[in-house]
Parts: sequence; C-alpha cells; structure tokens
Amino acid sequence: MKLVAALLLVCLLGLSAIYAQTDGFEVVTSESARRLAVERHPRPLPDAPVVLESGARASLLSWLRSDGRVAIVDFVYTRCISICAALGSEFQQLQAEVLRRGLSDRVRLLSISFDPADTADELTRYAQSLHADPQLWRFAGLADAAQRRELLDTFGIVVVPAPLGQFVHNAALHVVTADGRLARVVDYDAPDEALAAAVAQAARNTGGNAAGTHAAGTHAAGTHAAGTHAAAAHAVGKMAVLAGAPRSGGGAR
Repeated sequence: MKLVAALLLVCLLGLSAIYAQTDGFEVVTSESARRLAVERHPRPLPDAPVVLESGARASLLSWLRSDGRVAIVDFVYTRCISICAALGSEFQQLQAEVLRRGLSDRVRLLSISFDPADTADELTRYAQSLHADPQLWRFAGLADAAQRRELLDTFGIVVVPAPLGQFVHNAALHVVTADGRLARVVDYDAPDEALAAAVAQAARNTGGNAAGTHAAGTHAAGTHAAGTHAAAAHAVGKMAVLAGAPRSGGGAR
C-alpha cells in the first residue's frame, strides 16, 4: 500500500512538473513556450541603429513607426548558402503573395543581417539577387555590436561563429507591429502562417476595417496550428546545434 502511495505521489509530482514546464500542457518545448508568451504579450523591441541597403542610417523603432505597416522580419547574412537561401525563397513567395493579394499597404518584409561584414553595398547586391521590390522588401544591417546582441536576444536568434567566416544560427519568421513590438514567431518554412498573422495584426491596427481579411487570416492560422506544434521539435533541433549538436539550420555548410 505504501508502495502504491509512493508511486502515485511520484506520478503527481511528475505531472505537476510537466504542467509547469508546458504552460498548463499547452506547449511541449521551451521554444513553444516562448512563442506562446510572445503571442499573448507582444514584446517591445529595443531600439538599434540600422544601416539600410540604400546606405541611409536610421533608428529601427523610428523607421518601423514612420512606415505604419506590419513587418515580417527574418535574420540572415549575405554569405550564407544554406538556411538563408531557404529564407530568401520563403520571402520571395511572401513578396509575390503580398503583391497578388494587394496587401502591400498593410504588410511589408524586412531582412536584417547580423553580420558586421554586410555593408550597404553587400545588402544591395543581395536584395537584387533576390529580386526584392524596394517598396515592399527592405534590407538592413545592425551598426552597433551591443545593440545587435540585445536585438537578437529579443527575437530569440542565436548566432555562433563557424569556420571560414560563416555562422551557425537558428531561424524563424517574426511578425512585428508598426509600433515596434514582436507579436508572433512562426517557423521559417510556414510563410502562409506568418502572412495570416501579419494581416490579422494589421486588421487590429486599423480597428477592424479589414474584418473579413482578419477572419481569413485567423482561419489560416488555425489550419497551421497543428503544424506549428509539430514543428516545435524541429525548431529545437536547430537550436541544438548551438549546444554542439551537428543538426544545423545555419550557414556553416
């Protein structure tokens, strides 16, 4: 009887620990927990000086606020030949879809380089290679090392130097409000979900004038919900490389 009671106590303690670690069984990984926390409570971004591909310098927050559109943001570097190439392809699809649906007045794209070697000229060549529409898809570098680190930490991007001047890094698509808050984090291979979240956010920003679009975006997000949770382990796998595991989403290949 004592053994049974002890086993029950161990099970209860285990369930309690799992409940705490999964935010009431809603998530199963720390990355999923972080994403859920961001979705529930959008995270203010720290300001940082950026250098645009045009050579202009700006405050990131001022630049976001002056535009008024919701931004889908990714982090890359121009010499990357693996995951950044995948991100570029996803953003090309997003660009085409935004234009096709006439959403360019509400949603835009921003690729931020974390590589100090990426000058404005490098970013310009990179943008041209991806056929980026400068009215919709912009590129920026981070000028200050300390603020670069703070911004990457806020977005949950971890970057580790690798041989031959490359980097190993994780990746995601980030929905950022016009007032500079991180509102959603989506797997990098789910551009439809990211766009749905951005459109929904834009609808909220306009007081519901785009209620129909919001509803469509909510439906699309629901369609991807199962895939998002299933992909959580995939995202954690990418992060595992930062702890020494060889499974990488980075550019050191």
